[in-house]
Amino acid sequence: MTTLYGLKNCDTCKKALNWLKRFGIEHRFVDYRDERQSPDTLVAWKDAAGGWDMLINKSSTTWRGLSPNRKTPGSDAEWKLLLKEYPQLMRRPVVVLDDGTVAQGFSDNGFKKLFDIRN
Repeated sequence: MTTLYGLKNCDTCKKALNWLKRFGIEHRFVDYRDERQSPDTLVAWKDAAGGWDMLINKSSTTWRGLSPNRKTPGSDAEWKLLLKEYPQLMRRPVVVLDDGTVAQGFSDNGFKKLFDIRN
């Protein structure tokens, strides 16, 4: 089953959930504030995204509110600690398919490609 990770009050996550329902794709939603992900999961998402910088939403108010030294973690351990403290820093949503494929963000065309839906 497809799992969509995000925040329940996130407009982009709501759009993604509505899209999945509209196309009849079985899924579950996990708010990653309520269900914190393991360090291994965060590393796997980082690897799938192409690095920590790609996983993080640097335009968020949370990111902008961090002190400069918190914005430059030097190791996986420091990034994992930062995301444990501020899970809302991750770009939303994170989508994990049955086969383990990980994708981030939402757009109609992006989801059509991800779920192999043709117009």
